[in-house]
Amino acid sequence: MAVTSESTTVWTGDLKSGSGTVSLDSSHAASLDVNWKARSEGGAEVTTPEELLGAAHSACFSMAFSNVLAGFGTPPESIQATAAVTFDPAQGITGSHLLVSARVPGLAAEDFQRLADEAKRTCPVSRALVGIPITIEATLA
Repeated sequence: MAVTSESTTVWTGDLKSGSGTVSLDSSHAASLDVNWKARSEGGAEVTTPEELLGAAHSACFSMAFSNVLAGFGTPPESIQATAAVTFDPAQGITGSHLLVSARVPGLAAEDFQRLADEAKRTCPVSRALVGIPITIEATLA
């Protein structure tokens, strides 16, 4: 069964001096401010589309990795994944870097790396990001 999730952004003003609010409509979990200054220069006060994409990528990867590990017979105790999505105002989104640490009892390091790469390739968000580099640094804790 396909599931559709919705978010809405309301933007006022032009790109450089305007601002907006992103609402997570399906879950009602958050309403987040966005603006160009934070997106193009960085800032801790508001979110960016790239931070939201990073949240989606890290969550999707964690689910995919958990599934791949369980399928291999070594379900994880825990997975921590951070997705660092890079944005260049002149080029757009230029990459996503996954930084992963996982506790997986009984799993050899070489199998861990292979399975992490498999999860990176098969995660639906990774597949949606075809065309940008996706890198991974995975550590077995």
